[in-house]
Amino acid sequence: MNENAQHSEILDALRSDNSSDIRDAAFSAGDQGVQEAIPLLCKHVKSPNVAVQEAAEYALRKIRGPQVVDALLPLLSSDDAPVRNVAMDILREIAPDSIESLQPYMHHEDADLRIFVTDILGYCRTQQACQMLCRALLKDPEINVRYQAAVSLGTQAFPEAVNALCQAMYDEEWVQFAVVEALAKIKDYSAVSAMVKLLSQASPLVSSAIVDALGDLGDVKSIPLLFSSLDNVKEALRHKIVKAIVQILGGRGLSLLAGKSKDRLRAYLLEALTDTDEDVLMATLQGLAAIGDESCGKPVIDLAARIDRERDAELYDKVVQTIAAIGYTSAMHDALHSNDEKYIIPTMDACHLMDDKHIVGDLKEIFWQVSPELQRMAISDLARLAGCADVPFFVTIMNDGDDAEVLKSALVFFGNQNSCADVDDLVFAQLDHRYVDVQEMALEACINLHSANLNERFKERAKSEDPMQRMMAIYALGRFSVTENLNEISAALEDESPRTRQVAVQAFQNLGTQAEDYLYLLLPRLHDDAKDVRIAVVELLGLMGSPSVLPHILEALNDEDEWVRIRAVEALGTHKVVDAVPQLAELFESSSPMVAQKIIEALGAIGGNAAFGVLLGLMDHEDPEVQHAAADAVAAIQAEQE
Repeated sequence: MNENAQHSEILDALRSDNSSDIRDAAFSAGDQGVQEAIPLLCKHVKSPNVAVQEAAEYALRKIRGPQVVDALLPLLSSDDAPVRNVAMDILREIAPDSIESLQPYMHHEDADLRIFVTDILGYCRTQQACQMLCRALLKDPEINVRYQAAVSLGTQAFPEAVNALCQAMYDEEWVQFAVVEALAKIKDYSAVSAMVKLLSQASPLVSSAIVDALGDLGDVKSIPLLFSSLDNVKEALRHKIVKAIVQILGGRGLSLLAGKSKDRLRAYLLEALTDTDEDVLMATLQGLAAIGDESCGKPVIDLAARIDRERDAELYDKVVQTIAAIGYTSAMHDALHSNDEKYIIPTMDACHLMDDKHIVGDLKEIFWQVSPELQRMAISDLARLAGCADVPFFVTIMNDGDDAEVLKSALVFFGNQNSCADVDDLVFAQLDHRYVDVQEMALEACINLHSANLNERFKERAKSEDPMQRMMAIYALGRFSVTENLNEISAALEDESPRTRQVAVQAFQNLGTQAEDYLYLLLPRLHDDAKDVRIAVVELLGLMGSPSVLPHILEALNDEDEWVRIRAVEALGTHKVVDAVPQLAELFESSSPMVAQKIIEALGAIGGNAAFGVLLGLMDHEDPEVQHAAADAVAAIQAEQE
């Protein structure tokens, strides 16, 4: 069938009464670009059948061109809103094909038609469309057309429209609002002075839009003009101006303001704390964080007390950051001593962000009067900021406290006080605490203190009858110095407690590559009765990765425990041991799914022809998971070669 016959058949189907035939024909008309079908397709846009409508719309978008534009424009006069909307939507996409067709409609007596066409022109990113919109903005007698022209010029965002928009800035309020929003989108700084000049004369709605636009533009030249407007506007607008100034200058710029300007702005920032607009509050807090002083502490803390911490989490965090940025004030002192958690909690949260040692005295004074939750908050900051002079306070906590979290924070403090007297004995005593997590924190504190006295005491404890105490002692001695405590650590390799033997092996990790010098002590543990000890040895050998340890890692592939084998496989993959490929391939045949997965990953890491060949063979494995894993490993090898 030739093309003319096909088109004729499509047109006949479009003229039929069968919805299914019409729909199919519409799609075909669009795909084949049948120009003769345009009038019929425009007719079917009005169809009550949604499927037919959609097919007709599809076809018109596909065919497009001046003829489609001309055919759709009359539909803008339809009384049927859905039809009108479809026509507009298509024209927004294809109107650039024939801007000239829209020209007469810009002078049509029906204002609604002019509005529709002005809307469509906003989606035509051409200079011709921009010129048509500028004329409509300045000359059309209908306010809604002028409003839509301003909106469409903002959508286009052409700098060439700025002059016309500035001329329209003294139109009626509704147009002014659209003009300001358009200028904000265009972001042309030449409009700043015009907007500021209008600010004192405009309505509240337009003034608010101007201030928002100036803030978004971020032109420093508008700052003097904004400052001069602060005294002559209502409170709500003044708050917006303050927000714009903060937006434009930022924290660094605000801090550079001259003394009087800074004082004046600070006063307006404090006033803006009463605003209910979160954007205004966020900017206000940013400003106070930059230039706030002693006088700002209480108003900001008062705001923090009014905020729901969970519902307004972002705003609450900003307030806390601002309290901290302003620094320690008498208001913080008063809030901490207020006995009201609404004030205490945000102030403590701010303390957590500060390094001011003034906080220490206040937190110590209130510590025993506040709830356990607040005690935990307080002690974490005290542990960070307190010094030797505060040791008696922490001793009291260790003697009288029963909260594990508080005790652990106290031990963090002691672990950082290696210059304070009598700390060693106090911390060491907590190794026998009834709470295991307190014991563990005491152990870390002892290690942090790293004193010769504690080293000797751990040597003694390494001989304890309690396996837990021996294990902790060996751990500490390994952290202090493996070489200095080699006798005790070597003896621990033979300890009756598997956990102690494991920790003794792991101690050698602290030596890095030098651990290889002690292989004669470690290798016997490859045959330890406890799998965790054997795992620790293989992990250590894997960290070394030198040629001398590779035979021992290969030996571990035959271990009876799955996790020992896994650690050996991982080590071979990490160090790309090509010679291990045959053994890994052999091990795969008898491995569990988990070990098999690790072997595939290791082969992918090792790479090379041998590993590649093994993986290609596994891509035909009966298990789909093995197939996928092998395919991923092959892809990894190929990617590395590229």
